[in-house]
Amino acid sequence: MKILIACECSGKVRNTFSALGHDAHSCDLLPSETPGNHQQGNVEFFLNAGWDLMISHPPCTYLSGSGWHWTVRGLRDKKLTDDAIRFAELLWDAPINKICIENPVGMLSTMSRLGKPSQIIQPYEFGDDASKKTCLWLKGLPPLVKDPAKRFPGRWVEWPKGSGKMAERWSNQTDSGQNKLGPSDKRWMQRARTYTGIAEAMAAQWGSNFQKPFSLE
Repeated sequence: MKILIACECSGKVRNTFSALGHDAHSCDLLPSETPGNHQQGNVEFFLNAGWDLMISHPPCTYLSGSGWHWTVRGLRDKKLTDDAIRFAELLWDAPINKICIENPVGMLSTMSRLGKPSQIIQPYEFGDDASKKTCLWLKGLPPLVKDPAKRFPGRWVEWPKGSGKMAERWSNQTDSGQNKLGPSDKRWMQRARTYTGIAEAMAAQWGSNFQKPFSLE
């Protein structure tokens, strides 16, 4: 299949599909961090290139629920979120039969035409030692199948402290459940990366109907 991975500079999802023989390309305003087919620029200019499948990761800075309080408090222009929503809707309306839009829990569910996500997944459900609640909006694609045998068990901690209640946490979390990444210019990029298990599940399940063309060579 001819596959577009929109808004990806890591190459993680692109390379996973490429490894299975697909003609996979990533596209982002930033250059690719790893070798592979990459279009640097505005993805809007590449949406009509005859793709069979698009997996898109629209920037979540102004879409995440965790950051919405800045807007509610009047500390951030609501237009930033409105523009981010319009961009996600543009990707959703692309002339591509199979589309996945990935984003954290946030404003796409309540303020966009996408509505509620088709599926919510966690990295630990696909074998990674991490927690990151991730929403998938799917068009022409089935939900990802979760294999219970691949679930990565977290560590159990008493939280709140002294409550006698136990909570499951993973390596990217503090005992309170917050992400361990400290403030930095690269924090958004580090948090946006797709985890390996999820990328492999996407490629294995959504690319499973692909067959390499017959050749006598």
